[in-house]
Amino acid sequence: MFESFIGVNPWTALFILLNTLALVYVMKLFLFVPVKNMIDARQEEIDTMYDEADAARANALEMQAEYQEKLEDARAAGERILREATARGQSREEEIIRQANAAAAAIMEKAGADIEQEKKKAVNDAKNEISGLAMAIAGKVVGRELTDADQSDLIDSFIDGLGDGV
Repeated sequence: MFESFIGVNPWTALFILLNTLALVYVMKLFLFVPVKNMIDARQEEIDTMYDEADAARANALEMQAEYQEKLEDARAAGERILREATARGQSREEEIIRQANAAAAAIMEKAGADIEQEKKKAVNDAKNEISGLAMAIAGKVVGRELTDADQSDLIDSFIDGLGDGV
Protein backbone atom coordinates (compact mmCIF):
# COMPACT_ATOMS: atom_id res chain seq x y z
CA MET A 1 0.00 0.00 0.00
CA PHE A 2 2.74 2.41 0.77
CA GLU A 3 4.34 1.41 -2.43
CA SER A 4 1.24 2.12 -4.39
CA PHE A 5 0.71 5.45 -2.70
CA ILE A 6 4.26 6.78 -3.19
CA GLY A 7 5.22 4.68 -6.10
CA VAL A 8 8.60 3.71 -4.69
CA ASN A 9 9.61 0.31 -3.46
CA PRO A 10 11.05 0.60 0.07
CA TRP A 11 13.61 -2.09 -0.72
CA THR A 12 14.74 -0.21 -3.75
CA ALA A 13 14.99 2.98 -1.76
CA LEU A 14 17.00 1.22 0.94
CA PHE A 15 19.25 -0.30 -1.70
CA ILE A 16 19.77 3.13 -3.33
CA LEU A 17 20.54 4.64 0.08
CA LEU A 18 23.07 1.90 0.87
CA ASN A 19 24.64 2.31 -2.58
CA THR A 20 24.86 6.06 -2.04
CA LEU A 21 26.50 5.59 1.35
CA ALA A 22 28.92 3.06 -0.06
CA LEU A 23 29.68 5.39 -2.97
CA VAL A 24 30.28 8.30 -0.55
CA TYR A 25 32.57 6.09 1.57
CA VAL A 26 34.53 4.91 -1.49
CA MET A 27 34.75 8.48 -2.84
CA LYS A 28 35.89 9.66 0.55
CA LEU A 29 38.44 6.92 0.71
CA PHE A 30 39.78 7.25 -2.84
CA LEU A 31 38.90 10.81 -3.83
CA PHE A 32 38.28 13.18 -0.96
CA VAL A 33 41.18 12.03 1.26
CA PRO A 34 43.83 12.11 -1.54
CA VAL A 35 42.50 15.44 -2.82
CA LYS A 36 42.51 16.82 0.74
CA ASN A 37 46.06 15.52 1.20
CA MET A 38 47.09 17.19 -2.08
CA ILE A 39 45.43 20.44 -1.01
CA ASP A 40 47.13 20.25 2.42
CA ALA A 41 50.50 19.52 0.80
CA ARG A 42 50.02 22.42 -1.61
CA GLN A 43 49.01 24.70 1.26
CA GLU A 44 52.12 23.61 3.14
CA GLU A 45 54.25 24.43 0.05
CA ILE A 46 52.59 27.82 -0.23
CA ASP A 47 53.14 28.50 3.48
CA THR A 48 56.80 27.46 3.08
CA MET A 49 57.14 29.75 0.06
CA TYR A 50 55.63 32.66 2.02
CA ASP A 51 57.98 31.96 4.94
CA GLU A 52 60.96 31.86 2.55
CA ALA A 53 59.77 35.06 0.87
CA ASP A 54 59.43 36.76 4.27
CA ALA A 55 62.92 35.55 5.23
CA ALA A 56 64.29 36.76 1.89
CA ARG A 57 62.61 40.14 2.36
CA ALA A 58 63.99 40.43 5.89
CA ASN A 59 67.43 39.51 4.54
CA ALA A 60 67.05 42.05 1.75
CA LEU A 61 66.06 44.76 4.23
CA GLU A 62 69.04 43.86 6.39
CA MET A 63 71.34 43.97 3.37
CA GLN A 64 69.80 47.30 2.33
CA ALA A 65 70.46 48.75 5.78
CA GLU A 66 74.03 47.42 5.63
CA TYR A 67 74.44 48.88 2.14
CA GLN A 68 73.10 52.25 3.31
CA GLU A 69 75.53 52.21 6.23
CA LYS A 70 78.45 51.39 3.93
CA LEU A 71 77.29 54.06 1.49
CA GLU A 72 77.18 56.65 4.28
CA ASP A 73 80.65 55.55 5.43
CA ALA A 74 81.91 55.87 1.86
CA ARG A 75 80.36 59.32 1.53
CA ALA A 76 81.90 60.42 4.81
CA ALA A 77 85.29 59.05 3.73
CA GLY A 78 84.96 60.79 0.36
CA GLU A 79 84.12 64.09 2.03
CA ARG A 80 87.04 63.68 4.44
CA ILE A 81 89.42 62.90 1.58
CA LEU A 82 88.08 65.89 -0.36
CA ARG A 83 88.57 68.18 2.64
CA GLU A 84 92.11 66.88 3.17
CA ALA A 85 92.94 67.26 -0.52
CA THR A 86 91.53 70.79 -0.52
CA ALA A 87 93.56 71.68 2.56
CA ARG A 88 96.70 70.20 0.99
CA GLY A 89 95.97 72.07 -2.23
CA GLN A 90 95.52 75.37 -0.40
CA SER A 91 98.69 74.76 1.59
CA ARG A 92 100.58 73.96 -1.61
CA GLU A 93 99.06 77.03 -3.29
CA GLU A 94 100.21 79.24 -0.42
CA GLU A 95 103.68 77.68 -0.57
CA ILE A 96 103.91 78.27 -4.33
CA ILE A 97 102.73 81.87 -3.96
CA ARG A 98 105.22 82.48 -1.16
CA GLN A 99 108.04 80.98 -3.26
CA ALA A 100 106.95 83.02 -6.29
CA ASN A 101 106.86 86.21 -4.22
CA ALA A 102 110.29 85.45 -2.80
CA ALA A 103 111.65 84.72 -6.29
CA ALA A 104 110.06 87.92 -7.64
CA ALA A 105 111.53 89.94 -4.77
CA ALA A 106 114.96 88.41 -5.42
CA ILE A 107 114.66 89.18 -9.14
CA MET A 108 113.56 92.75 -8.38
CA GLU A 109 116.44 93.20 -5.94
CA LYS A 110 118.94 91.79 -8.44
CA ALA A 111 117.47 93.94 -11.20
CA GLY A 112 117.72 97.01 -8.95
CA ALA A 113 121.34 96.16 -8.15
CA ASP A 114 122.07 95.57 -11.85
CA ILE A 115 120.42 98.87 -12.76
CA GLU A 116 122.41 100.70 -10.10
CA GLN A 117 125.62 99.04 -11.30
CA GLU A 118 124.86 99.86 -14.93
CA LYS A 119 124.01 103.43 -13.92
CA LYS A 120 127.35 103.77 -12.09
CA LYS A 121 129.16 102.23 -15.05
CA ALA A 122 127.39 104.59 -17.46
CA VAL A 123 128.21 107.58 -15.24
CA ASN A 124 131.86 106.47 -15.00
CA ASP A 125 132.03 105.94 -18.78
CA ALA A 126 130.43 109.32 -19.30
CA LYS A 127 132.90 110.90 -16.84
CA ASN A 128 135.83 109.35 -18.64
CA GLU A 129 134.58 110.46 -22.04
CA ILE A 130 133.60 113.89 -20.83
CA SER A 131 136.91 114.33 -19.05
CA GLY A 132 138.74 113.46 -22.23
CA LEU A 133 136.66 115.96 -24.19
CA ALA A 134 136.97 118.57 -21.48
CA MET A 135 140.71 118.17 -21.47
CA ALA A 136 140.92 118.56 -25.19
CA ILE A 137 138.66 121.60 -25.14
CA ALA A 138 140.43 123.13 -22.17
CA GLY A 139 143.76 122.53 -23.80
CA LYS A 140 142.66 124.34 -26.92
CA VAL A 141 140.96 127.14 -25.01
CA VAL A 142 143.82 127.76 -22.66
CA GLY A 143 146.38 126.89 -25.20
CA ARG A 144 148.61 125.25 -22.75
CA GLU A 145 149.06 121.96 -21.04
CA LEU A 146 147.03 121.51 -17.81
CA THR A 147 148.49 119.90 -14.76
CA ASP A 148 146.86 116.90 -13.20
CA ALA A 149 145.48 119.02 -10.36
CA ASP A 150 143.99 121.55 -12.78
CA GLN A 151 142.55 118.77 -14.87
CA SER A 152 140.98 117.12 -11.81
CA ASP A 153 139.44 120.40 -10.64
CA LEU A 154 137.97 121.12 -14.05
CA ILE A 155 136.52 117.60 -14.37
CA ASP A 156 135.00 117.67 -10.90
CA SER A 157 133.39 121.06 -11.46
CA PHE A 158 132.04 119.94 -14.83
CA ILE A 159 130.66 116.66 -13.41
CA ASP A 160 129.12 118.50 -10.46
CA GLY A 161 127.38 120.71 -12.98
CA LEU A 162 126.14 117.60 -14.82
CA GLY A 163 124.98 115.94 -11.61
CA ASP A 164 122.72 118.93 -10.85
CA GLY A 165 121.11 118.63 -14.26
CA VAL A 166 120.48 114.87 -13.95
